[in-house]
Amino acid sequence: MVRFAGSPERSKAHQQLPPIEYRQQHAIYQTQKEVMMRWEELTGDRFVEAVKECEGVCLIALSVIERHGHHLAMGTDMYEGRGMLERVAKQEPVVLFPDYYFTQIPEARHLAGTISIDGDLMIRLLDNVCREIARNGLKKIVLVNTHGGNFGLTMFYNMLQLYQPKDYVVYLVQPFTFMEQVETPWPPEEDGHAGPGETSMMLALRPDLVHMEALQDDEEGKARNRLQHLSEAHVQTGIWWYADHPTHYSGNAKYATAEAGEKILDAAAAGIVRAVRAIKADTEAKRLQDAFFAASSQPGVGL
Repeated sequence: MVRFAGSPERSKAHQQLPPIEYRQQHAIYQTQKEVMMRWEELTGDRFVEAVKECEGVCLIALSVIERHGHHLAMGTDMYEGRGMLERVAKQEPVVLFPDYYFTQIPEARHLAGTISIDGDLMIRLLDNVCREIARNGLKKIVLVNTHGGNFGLTMFYNMLQLYQPKDYVVYLVQPFTFMEQVETPWPPEEDGHAGPGETSMMLALRPDLVHMEALQDDEEGKARNRLQHLSEAHVQTGIWWYADHPTHYSGNAKYATAEAGEKILDAAAAGIVRAVRAIKADTEAKRLQDAFFAASSQPGVGL
């Protein structure tokens, strides 16, 4: 039913203030929105201002949609990336790109719910997105990898930046190093994919999506070592992860705590903040990139 201005219903609604708890939560949300510049939440006018305020820096968390054991959500990597970057944005002005989960995960194609993008499309889509980010004035693009299976993809994509001249620079940050420095209540060998580390982060971020009661035998998280003979000979194949962890569960999630999750997320954010500040101060990467492309057009003996 349509209600027009001046109607009794509208006047009555204006007289009924929301509960104080709602107003407080709304105020906190508004404050967070003012601090965090999420691309999809900005108006066109505000976007132009945001580009200047963040000094042209855009962060994009690279995740996937995949199984995380019996107890965690398919979008675990996405939520972790979002949680890290939101913490970063509260400490340093940056534009946050919308959730991006079209990266490398063919090793989970046998498991329900996986979204696995073709390799060539994966690269073209990421490149197209980076070009669009730059076209909108954000010339320092920071790829923050939040999926362990993306190491090869991100390193490869970073090297592909040297094929065509561009007016922007792509930076790569792997936050796992920062996260590993946190003292946690479990032995290092008990952590892994969907293990206590990731489960702790999800307990801190989205406890409603964590189902600890679904955890099964502790043995499930141990590597099956079905290609141990190749591993010992320093040989790797594409099927290595399936050989060890076919249910996409590694470690023992029973050690997980929300407190540990907060510490891990804070450590990751602190490391990313340091990286962002170094990137904002950097002018050499772009200068060298331009010099490289100029030299590439007339190959010589190098300098």
